[in-house]
Amino acid sequence: MQELLTTLRRLRAPDGCPWDREQTHDSLRPYLLEEAAEAVDAVAEGPQALAAELGDVLLQVAFHSVIAEEAGAFGYADVERGIVEKLVRRHPHVFGDVQVADSGEVVANWQAIKAAERGGRPRRAADRV
Repeated sequence: MQELLTTLRRLRAPDGCPWDREQTHDSLRPYLLEEAAEAVDAVAEGPQALAAELGDVLLQVAFHSVIAEEAGAFGYADVERGIVEKLVRRHPHVFGDVQVADSGEVVANWQAIKAAERGGRPRRAADRV
């Protein structure tokens, strides 16, 4: 991951790539959606296609992280820490003392924890349309 972040920082440097330097969170929105959709499609295409498309999704995560880092908002380490904390919080049957009988209970617990964290506000793009 550090090599990818270093590459993006170089691309966005004053003597780097003009296109990469011009990008913002807003300008990258369509690419994030496109790469996520292509990764979904690649699941059916096989492991090599999926690996390539996941790399493109990871590029988007890194790109947004570097832009935020430049603005002093957050960095990749914050993104990584946030997802690890979320996984631990939403798996109390693994990292806590909650007992579950099956994956159905896991999903129900996950959804209940997620709803409590969001205060009932929808976060999925599809829910906002």
